[in-house]
Amino acid sequence: MLNISQLLADELDLKPFQVSHALELFAEGSTVPFIARYRKERTGEMDETQLRDLFDRYTYLTELEERKEAILEAIAQQGKLTPELEANLTACLQKNELEDLYLPYRPKRRTRATIAREKGLEPLAAFIKALNTPTAAPADLTAEAVKYVSEEKGVATAEDALKGASDILAEEVAEKANLRAYLREYFMTAGVLTSKVKGDHPEGSTKFEMYRSYQATVKAIASHNLLALYRGETEGVLDVALTFDEDSVLAYLESQELRAKQREVRAFYRDMLKDAFHRLMKNSLITEVRAAKKVEADVESISTFEANLRELLLSAPAGMKPTMAIDPGFRTGCKVAVLDQTGKFLEYQTIFPHQAAGQRVQAGRTLATLIERYQVELIAIGNGTAGRETDEFATEVLQALERKPVKVMVNESGASIYSASPVAIAEFPDQDITVRGAISIGRRLQDPLAELVKIDPKSIGVGQYQHDVDQKLLKKKLDETVESCVNYVGVDLNMASKELLTFVSGITPTIANNVVAYRNENGAFGDRRQLLKVPKLGPKAFEQAAGFLRIRNGKNPLDNTAVHPESYKVVETIATDLSVPLTQITQVAERLQKTDLKKYATDAIGEPTLRDIIAELEKPGRDPRAEFKYATFKEGVKEMSDLTVGMQLEGIVTNVANFGAFVDIGVHQDGLVHVSQLDDRFVSDPKQIVKVGQVVNVRVLEVNEKLKRISLSMRAETAEGQERSQPKAPPSALKTNPSQPKLNPSQPKNNLSQPKATAESKPATLDDLKAKFGKKR
Repeated sequence: MLNISQLLADELDLKPFQVSHALELFAEGSTVPFIARYRKERTGEMDETQLRDLFDRYTYLTELEERKEAILEAIAQQGKLTPELEANLTACLQKNELEDLYLPYRPKRRTRATIAREKGLEPLAAFIKALNTPTAAPADLTAEAVKYVSEEKGVATAEDALKGASDILAEEVAEKANLRAYLREYFMTAGVLTSKVKGDHPEGSTKFEMYRSYQATVKAIASHNLLALYRGETEGVLDVALTFDEDSVLAYLESQELRAKQREVRAFYRDMLKDAFHRLMKNSLITEVRAAKKVEADVESISTFEANLRELLLSAPAGMKPTMAIDPGFRTGCKVAVLDQTGKFLEYQTIFPHQAAGQRVQAGRTLATLIERYQVELIAIGNGTAGRETDEFATEVLQALERKPVKVMVNESGASIYSASPVAIAEFPDQDITVRGAISIGRRLQDPLAELVKIDPKSIGVGQYQHDVDQKLLKKKLDETVESCVNYVGVDLNMASKELLTFVSGITPTIANNVVAYRNENGAFGDRRQLLKVPKLGPKAFEQAAGFLRIRNGKNPLDNTAVHPESYKVVETIATDLSVPLTQITQVAERLQKTDLKKYATDAIGEPTLRDIIAELEKPGRDPRAEFKYATFKEGVKEMSDLTVGMQLEGIVTNVANFGAFVDIGVHQDGLVHVSQLDDRFVSDPKQIVKVGQVVNVRVLEVNEKLKRISLSMRAETAEGQERSQPKAPPSALKTNPSQPKLNPSQPKNNLSQPKATAESKPATLDDLKAKFGKKR
């Protein structure tokens, strides 16, 4: 069997000790954030990405080995396991390669070949197969086939006998692993995906118009285009096909399988190979290739979702300050909730600033009173319906006040889903759904991470085809992203909700509930060790979680840092050597920087961990997230009708996809900055230029109110105000993929020539992209 550890080290460019130690920690129940942060000495400072890649590949290879054992046993029981087959199976590194080798031995339903064998035609097939050599003596196939005619067995004629023999040989050819692997690769590199809109959908009536007559090579099609094709097919709008040069495929099969000189045998084999391909190989291989491309597209789409979610979760918090949250509305009014500096709900009012003049005046008085009563420092306004109008109203109110809180438009995606969720009901059982929504908007401004973990990431609006990808993989990757972000920032033990605590390393939902219950019954935690009194939070959970939990103003100043309790003794030693009380260790940053770390290094706590400790002591309790910034929308621009071509605006990135970025410019409809408009240079990956939550300056290129689309640009203008020429891809980006299947020297020179595609991965149009990804508010 495989030496998995050595294979992982080779594949992932790691040292053997890194692999073995990381896998040992994983087997012991350690989490990725804990290993990456607190076990750097054992893993050679592997980061979270390396660890997750390692564990994912280890899981895959482990499953592969288990499948190998089952297959080897099954073939051995059939008495067909040869040393060569065993060696080939043992050497497999991919699941599809393994299944190809197992295919001839897999128990299968009754096929034409099995029926032919039941009729006693296997010897005839063997006879014909023996004639398939250059030196075979001529033979009369019909005369040989006559010997197998039997009314009792259901073989009426010699032609029936030959047909049965052909079925047996066709199945044998179709199950050859090398042929399937070669043709699968050929479809991948030379195949073309085409689509057409079905006849019962007239032009201009679907969101898939760009795919009405579409072609793209399988190897080059963009993930979002592929997922759009599959979605259109699922919805019954598109007919999607994978096409290729069938003559080249048949020529290849003949070059590999046809060796006879005799004309009759050659004709028999050509017909048999054609049947083997069309009946037994074509559809299954197309299905496999389409599935493989779907996996690729899923991974890319999920990766984009992960990146967007990470940026959103790590958005800069405005801070835990007294906050007024406004969920805007026209007819039903604006729902106003006030929160204190801990996020605690204080008061709720409904105001009607967008109806009668008298109501607008009264609404202004209400806001002013609440701002003064609770010393409000932040105002969060949801960016949904009536958001801009409410923003302008709030500006009017603030102009008349001495106290002027910071006013911010907040993305409210998913707030309505949260407000109706069991989490929200449990948190505010006595409040209406509208109150919960307003509270969520306010808390998002105070601390986005703490509030957004309560919402299913798929509802936040930063994904790309999230409902079309592998849902199990999507959930796994998004949960990993949330876990990574929560532990990167750290959690205030005395303020965290049970939902937030659940994502802390080592904390299960049950333990999170117990932590909150203990806190409610006994008051705030005074030190980390007190966690060990929480039911079901044992030494292992404490080890995994303690370093990520913060206690502000606790008994031990180290409890408000990322220094793990297991390292407290070394910090105490450093403090003693510096003649500084432990309570003042965080106030001598210059002296800490000059500390000789080698003096304190041990096998368990080496220099990497000591460097982290010093960094924490220099800035205790610091928040690693960026400084808070917010966009200022242009006054007077509230609807699409207010936009004009060339208008310069400030906005905030709400979503990043492979084809560009969507930007909220305050008109209830996100605009699209296509990838070609993100920068003056060529951009291959939009995520390298923009990220979710980023404040950007854009210029309006096109406004189409009928189609609800806004085209924006972040590129510079020339002195004459004309758009610069389209940035071009560097030469390396324009090269064709050299990894095509190589021909066997015995094949014809023109064999397996690659067909041309007329629309190779062309960018999606605004119509199509907005229909799928543009967030309409």
